[in-house]
Amino acid sequence: MTILPIHPAENASPEALVAFLRQCREAARSDGRERLVSISLKVDALDPLAVLEAIFEPGELHFYAERPNTQTVIAGAEALLTHEASGADRFASTQRFMDDVLARTIAVGDVDAPFGGPHFFSAFTFLNEVEPGEAFPASRVFVPRWQVARAGDITTAVANLLVAPDADLVTLGERIWRAHQKFNHFDYATAASTEPDAPVAFQTTEVGDFRAAVAGGLSAIAEGSVKKIVLARAQDMRADRPLHPLRLLNGLRERFPECYSFSVANGRGHSFIGASPERLVRVSKGVLETEALAGSARRGVGASEDAALGSALLSSEKDLREHQHVLDSITRRLAPLGIKPESAGRPVLRKLANVQHLHTSVTATMPAGVHLLDALAQLHPTPAVGGTPREEAVARIRSLEGFPRGLYAGAIGWMNARGGGEFLVGIRSALIEGNKARVYAGAGIVEGSDPEREFTETELKFRAMREALIG
Repeated sequence: MTILPIHPAENASPEALVAFLRQCREAARSDGRERLVSISLKVDALDPLAVLEAIFEPGELHFYAERPNTQTVIAGAEALLTHEASGADRFASTQRFMDDVLARTIAVGDVDAPFGGPHFFSAFTFLNEVEPGEAFPASRVFVPRWQVARAGDITTAVANLLVAPDADLVTLGERIWRAHQKFNHFDYATAASTEPDAPVAFQTTEVGDFRAAVAGGLSAIAEGSVKKIVLARAQDMRADRPLHPLRLLNGLRERFPECYSFSVANGRGHSFIGASPERLVRVSKGVLETEALAGSARRGVGASEDAALGSALLSSEKDLREHQHVLDSITRRLAPLGIKPESAGRPVLRKLANVQHLHTSVTATMPAGVHLLDALAQLHPTPAVGGTPREEAVARIRSLEGFPRGLYAGAIGWMNARGGGEFLVGIRSALIEGNKARVYAGAGIVEGSDPEREFTETELKFRAMREALIG
């Protein structure tokens, strides 16, 4: 990526913008390949979700991810460049696409600001391949036309455009100038809800037979084929009115500020939304962060009951064994990359609004030449959403569950031009289309698991999504 020492906010005018774009067009003419031009500006405080909601179009791709309690959020929409892939090579294919784009990128403005510069928004399904008719491809990465992000008190807006060797510079300049003016004086009025205040009414249908799936998983464990297998439930909910995915998402982020709230749209009317408690992997300044999150219990009604349930979870042989499977897998999977993870000796409790988990943070230094997507390809899917051994467990899941997972338990995240980025695990989630929602929840099955107890655990996880949908 080429970063030019030009700041669009200084001596800003349509004429100066066209003069800059003329330089970009000359670069495109030098080798006959279009240039991605990325313009970053710090702007007055904006709410990225409100911005995304204001311009929401079901026919456009969008991406949104937020961790409210860390005051970081990023949103982007309207795909400028897109790449899809499937199969075992999908992560490497995505990296090659990114490398090619960045090799012909020109960036200006507040590129070094938090979330400055071009970003790549990605979603990888649970499996390397998808079935006919699924809402999302096995992998998709896109560069948005516009992006708004906030880190603490700093809001950064990014406009991206393509400059071809024969580009009409006046038209491009006018488009960017309008976007610049819009984000400096954004009008939220168009985002005002006109929906009735009454709660949404739903009819709910169970998909598959979860108890039978757990019994099948226990049989595989008894045979010695797997040590752990994670099985999901799905429910189809039909509403009495169209559902707006971003308004549903707002309810989730307010209800679960300790989780990642996210939305990914496919541009064909489907949005995958959720409030995930689990980070898959983060890379920043050469340091990798991931986590083991496995082993669950409900929250107590009062402080005493809650503490008792937490204490029981911390001493549960079954849950500690399940958690250790995940932690061991992380270490084993990253070893071929030369990554040496470090973690605390014993898990701690991660308390969410309706459930508590065993949690262990993991960190490691990234070796030279190793990319975030290299680590992601090794880690996904983790034993927390697949099982152990991974290949044997994952191969059994589809036939036991009775439905395709799609993006459920997939990897959803963003990457920047500096090699950093963050991916979350797409759990506690729902696929929204019109007035329909398919909601998902899963549980880890190990020796000693009980189908009724696992069913109850998934009910706890379902509750948050159903309450958010009902409003």
